[in-house]
Amino acid sequence: MKKIVFTGGGTAGHVTPNIALIDFMKANGYDIYYIGSKEGIEKQLIEELGIPYYGISSGKLRRYFSWKNFTDPFRVLKGCFEAKKIMKQIQPDVCFSKGGFVTVPVVRAAAKCKVPTVIHESDMTPGLANKIGMRYADKVCCNFVETLQHLKGKGVHTGTPIRKELFLGNREEGLKTVGFTEDKPVIVSVGGSTGSVILNNAVRSILPKLLEEFQVLHLCGKGKSDPSIQMEGYVQMEYANKEMKDFLAMADVVISRAGANAICELLALRKPNLLIPLSKAASRGDQILNANSFKKQGFSSVLEEEEITEESLYHALKEVYDNRETYIGAMREKQAEDSTTMIGKILMGMQKK
Repeated sequence: MKKIVFTGGGTAGHVTPNIALIDFMKANGYDIYYIGSKEGIEKQLIEELGIPYYGISSGKLRRYFSWKNFTDPFRVLKGCFEAKKIMKQIQPDVCFSKGGFVTVPVVRAAAKCKVPTVIHESDMTPGLANKIGMRYADKVCCNFVETLQHLKGKGVHTGTPIRKELFLGNREEGLKTVGFTEDKPVIVSVGGSTGSVILNNAVRSILPKLLEEFQVLHLCGKGKSDPSIQMEGYVQMEYANKEMKDFLAMADVVISRAGANAICELLALRKPNLLIPLSKAASRGDQILNANSFKKQGFSSVLEEEEITEESLYHALKEVYDNRETYIGAMREKQAEDSTTMIGKILMGMQKK
């Protein structure tokens, strides 16, 4: 039986597409192994699936000043030795990387062990980890056609794998889980797997007005809930995993950051959404590019962080809800790509060097 090593971590967005592919590769007779960070979110998500998990040392590749920039290179170097040792132990036939700083040592180790490697870039332009990983990769799959120009001839436009379970969500089950009723529409606010203080504060600032017309499920991020807020029709949770399919099924409008995996899931589920991308001050600007692409295609409304006020946020949400059928119509016209099968076939076609 053939073997495949998956890697990717740091955020749920670097793990959930892997989960979609894992099911496909399992069904096609591959033994699955996963290399991630020792304490990242990927460890919990993958171990829940009963997949052999190997944790390695990792350090963040920062573009800004931090004292950790002086110590993390040694952690990355240690991770390279650990990843190579694991790769020799498993002897996989192929490696797939979804991105995130933990993947750099893994992709490098795969190349050193002559294991063919495919990496995936979800955003419009490659992140720093994938820019480094591209040197060692045989192919680079991408979500946006516009990304191909950055991939040095190795690019293949595939879209992003979507977990099948998301299409099995049940609205009634979601309402029951959080205690909402059928008589008011539901807004689900998601700030990514780690949460967003800016989004959290913005949503909470307009709760009294919002709850007159909507019920609000607020996924705040670990340690970011506010127990002092107790209002009828408002529920806070730090994170949702298995329940997420039901929460998205019950959502009439979704407030979200503009990470590529998150917005591709909203597109696939045809959920009217308001995107609030990370500002350039806090990122390399990839979420702004993602959001503007979706806005141009009519899939999303966009509100920049710098434009957020109580009035602008409320009116933006009302506009999305009032015009939800227009957004749904635009998303329906977009033919869904079977990205999971496309990438899976690329992986199965790779021959060990």
